[in-house]
Amino acid sequence: MKLYQNHTLKEYIHQLGSRAPVPGGGSAAALSGALGAALISMVAEYSRGKTGSPAREKKNLQILKESQKISRRFLEYVDLDAQAYLQVVRTRKSPERMKKAALKKAQAVPLEVCKLAYQTLVLTPFLVEYGNPHLVSDVEVAIELLLATFESAMINVKINQL
Repeated sequence: MKLYQNHTLKEYIHQLGSRAPVPGGGSAAALSGALGAALISMVAEYSRGKTGSPAREKKNLQILKESQKISRRFLEYVDLDAQAYLQVVRTRKSPERMKKAALKKAQAVPLEVCKLAYQTLVLTPFLVEYGNPHLVSDVEVAIELLLATFESAMINVKINQL
């Protein structure tokens, strides 16, 4: 399976809208998180040299590095979610212990997506206060994407309960 993170946007959206079992909602939630984290990175990039003090510059650089790292991790979860769900599908007619193991993994992936969404949301207050004031709307969009990521991933955590 070609990694979804290596698809073009057009390919990914086409696959998402098809009758294929993956990608699905969990993968889309992770992609939404990657977009939110990338927006945080963009705002931090544009805020470099404009935060008003060396301490704030250091904090801004930490936010930039952390948001870039989180965005890459979200992209990994785009694929990990699809792989976990495919395992659930494969074990539907398997013994109960195999089904439970697949469901446990399918629950763990979106739970990690929730954690990443929270970690990214924690980065935003600094950018609202000290970041480039022309990009506050981008921070707000990032927040909305990350909240949607969190809520969407929680749906998958609940549906995959043992």
